[in-house]
Amino acid sequence: MKNIEVVILANSVKHHQHCVAGKCIANGQWVRPVSNTDGGELSHAQALCKNPYGQFNVKPLQKVIMSFSTHAPLSHQPENYVIDGSVWRQNFGISVGELDNYLDTPNDIWGGIDRVSHASIVSGYIAIEQSLYLIAVESLHLYKNQFDRRRASFSYRGNNYDLAVTDPNFDRIIQNNEVPKGILCVSLGEEYQGNCFKLVATIF
Repeated sequence: MKNIEVVILANSVKHHQHCVAGKCIANGQWVRPVSNTDGGELSHAQALCKNPYGQFNVKPLQKVIMSFSTHAPLSHQPENYVIDGSVWRQNFGISVGELDNYLDTPNDIWGGIDRVSHASIVSGYIAIEQSLYLIAVESLHLYKNQFDRRRASFSYRGNNYDLAVTDPNFDRIIQNNEVPKGILCVSLGEEYQGNCFKLVATIF
């Protein structure tokens, strides 16, 4: 699969490396580039894109042309595509104001709590049709809990959520007292102690 143009909606932290995701410009479908068929994170070098000024880590809102060796869906992450090692190329980007054109509108975020049982997914009791959402939320509050963990609480369609945050810009947003637009990229993470936790990958 060559030269797929993707608008980047997340470059979050995963095992101290990168979890990149975005939507294909051509069809609006989510794409999660991974390093192997097990859904492995991307290294710093693998998450670079080239523009006229050099090579830099991809950032949300950029449009990037990339290619993949194979589609490698997992039961909890059906959008996974294995990178083929070619250099990604930046092709301009979108503005924050254009994010409304890329929003998802699920009834809820894989249920009403902060995790989904991995066994329920594998067994087919819970079907994960997509493991990424770009959603507009209300009452967004960013904070660190008593364990110094980055968290986001918010309301979406009548449900209240409190989720871990993997957006590397979290500290900057807090320290600068920035006021986010209230759009989040939310991802279903890998299996951990029997569950797939819901993560806030990007705060817009």
